[in-house]
Amino acid sequence: MRQVKKAAVIGSGVMGSGIAAHFANAGIPVLLLDVQQKGFGKKNSLAEDAIERMLKANPAPLMHKDFVDLITPGNIEDDLGKIKDCDWVVEVIVEKLEIKQDLYAQIEKVRGPNTIISSNTSTIPLHSLVEGRSKEFQQNFLITHFFNPPRYMRLLEIVRGTATSQEAYETLTNCCDRQLGKGIVKCHDTPGFIANRIGTYWLQTAMLEAIAQNITVEEADAIFGKPMGIPKTGVFGLMDLVGLDLLPLIGKSMKAALPATDSYVSEYQEPPLVMKMIADGYTGRKGKGGFYHLNTTGEKKVKEAVNLQTGEYHKAERSPRLACLEVSKEGLRRFVTFGDRGSDYAWTVLSKTLSYAASLVPEIADDIYAVDEAMRLGYNWKYGPFELIDKLGPTWFADKLTSEKRPVPDLVKKVGKDSFYKTQDGQALYFGTDGKYYNLPRADGVVLLSDIKRASKPLKKNGSASLWDVGDGVLCLEFTSKQNSIDLDIMNMIMDAIEIVQKDYKALVLHNEGEHFSVGANIGLALFAVNLGLWELIQEMVEKGQTTYKALKYAPFPVVAATSGMALGGGCEVVLHTDAVQAHAETYIGLVEVGVGLVPAWGGCKEMLSRWMGDSNRPGGSMVAISKVFETIGTAKVAKSAQEAKELKFMRENDRITMNKDRLLADAKELALSLVPGYQPPKEVELSLPGGVAKVAMNMAVKGMVKAGKASPYDEEIAKKLSVILSGGDTDITDKQTEDYIFELERTAFMSLMHSPKTWARMESILETGKPLRN
Repeated sequence: MRQVKKAAVIGSGVMGSGIAAHFANAGIPVLLLDVQQKGFGKKNSLAEDAIERMLKANPAPLMHKDFVDLITPGNIEDDLGKIKDCDWVVEVIVEKLEIKQDLYAQIEKVRGPNTIISSNTSTIPLHSLVEGRSKEFQQNFLITHFFNPPRYMRLLEIVRGTATSQEAYETLTNCCDRQLGKGIVKCHDTPGFIANRIGTYWLQTAMLEAIAQNITVEEADAIFGKPMGIPKTGVFGLMDLVGLDLLPLIGKSMKAALPATDSYVSEYQEPPLVMKMIADGYTGRKGKGGFYHLNTTGEKKVKEAVNLQTGEYHKAERSPRLACLEVSKEGLRRFVTFGDRGSDYAWTVLSKTLSYAASLVPEIADDIYAVDEAMRLGYNWKYGPFELIDKLGPTWFADKLTSEKRPVPDLVKKVGKDSFYKTQDGQALYFGTDGKYYNLPRADGVVLLSDIKRASKPLKKNGSASLWDVGDGVLCLEFTSKQNSIDLDIMNMIMDAIEIVQKDYKALVLHNEGEHFSVGANIGLALFAVNLGLWELIQEMVEKGQTTYKALKYAPFPVVAATSGMALGGGCEVVLHTDAVQAHAETYIGLVEVGVGLVPAWGGCKEMLSRWMGDSNRPGGSMVAISKVFETIGTAKVAKSAQEAKELKFMRENDRITMNKDRLLADAKELALSLVPGYQPPKEVELSLPGGVAKVAMNMAVKGMVKAGKASPYDEEIAKKLSVILSGGDTDITDKQTEDYIFELERTAFMSLMHSPKTWARMESILETGKPLRN
């Protein structure tokens, strides 16, 4: 199988530049080409301007600013010939068949014999794109439909033509999987493929029914949010995000490509209100606003929502008062049959969407799993359409459709009293279009903890953690608390794991498949203890964390942290005490305790001091190193990628990064086993800290920030406590300070801050609003 070692992207718009940036994230040099511009020195300006925007964009398309060096700008007229040295060329130009075909004719003249060409189109069939091209060109042509933004959206829909070679297909799927980290879904060559075919129908239906049933924008988004396992943007928030002006464009494209009998076409409308909003520039977040906008005329920014009947804006209702939302925890069927207007709306939209999705298999995909995976990865649904039908019950769903004199999709009839998914002998199965059950597909080398859990029982389990045998002498410690927050149960399980592994196993991996590795300590529990005056319990929690993390660090076997999503506060500290990290590229790690009025007290200060002061490449002596740690912790810096985590030393330079989240556990297990031969625990660290001089310097720096309005008065109080820890307190540069000494400084500072009402206010703010309070 060929490797993609160099790539090119033609088209430097938002999507094209985003794809180029993601090639760079994967370490692949990429040529970014666009139309030549007139004027001296301006030939490459479209691509050059796109690269400049990458460096300023938020969210950032690049995982590290230095990756921009892997992107070379150019123009089609002068530089198209350079693609002969590229393994893969992605076309991302305007969605017009004639223009694309003209470009392909030019590409065919200069491409290398093994250069693979793909289009990012989502509306034009593959067979039309390659019409008139040579057999060799067609053998090396596919559609690779990235979702925007390419760095963050995992879905990649791939379509191969009847002439596409197996080698070209395998080369691209391997690159997209392992190098780019994509979840690959094989689609048929049909309009909109899978995710957008269903997703845009869902959005259209939700909008039209909200108008018809007099459901507010806020109510619709609350209904199609948490109760459905859909992101909090819901439907109208999502349309604002993608742009209202895209809706009629997609509609026209779908109407032109689909038969008149298709539900998307037969139900399609362009509401006058929405068309007026578009005409007036209310196209969503990229315009003046959309269904939501921020009113900035007063002293404060006020979020407003449009009235779908009148077009007037009003202050957005934060928590719509619909009775059905109160019963949503009782199950999906209870939610959609509750009997109020919210549940009626939910049933209408959901039933239409699920029926539409079920009617499209096998037209758009070989199986139901591809459909569910596309909606999970492309629209961030927690459950795919067929999983949602299972939650309702296929028989119940069919009976209700029948009672309403609506057609029941053939696939729903075929599954009958069974379900679309089931577990048999520890193996997850899905229902095939032929009526048989098949194993859920897994790419070679993928190991999922969910599969292991389905086929086995934990070695040990408590309320917040479980211990699993993942094979070859490796155990996996899984956090299972809410948002994987660290509590006493997790600490107890870490100590149990240390005892079990050293008796019968080789290594330990810390890993879970939650959205976040760990959001940190359980703040709610800490605040509860404060309210009851349980200071001894808080002290015990701090001491227990220090003892546990130290035991993990010096365990007589390798410990690897396999992280993804947020690893904050205490979650970051547990990572800092492992031998190695295998991080998903989208790991966001940091010590954020100052945001809740505290300082790291489970060894975070200690470990960061050790890393910065032990850097042999660091110029400037211990003061520079301490200043770096002070800045990182004092400003609650969070690495916005695993690559940035290395720069901030939350990860070591030789820690590893996995692009595809599905491969994280397998990679972490492999890393842990590689450390087993000859393993020796690290030697205990001793640090020479400068004491009072460093403390004064840090305090002066913070005073300047307060005067400049960059820090609050309480930030200064917290920083003073932090400066005592990082300077070593009453010590001298000639002394050697042990880890236990720094633990004591952390503990003292933490408990002192914990007694402050200002800290309590910060903790309450995080719990209630999710936002830090700068008091």
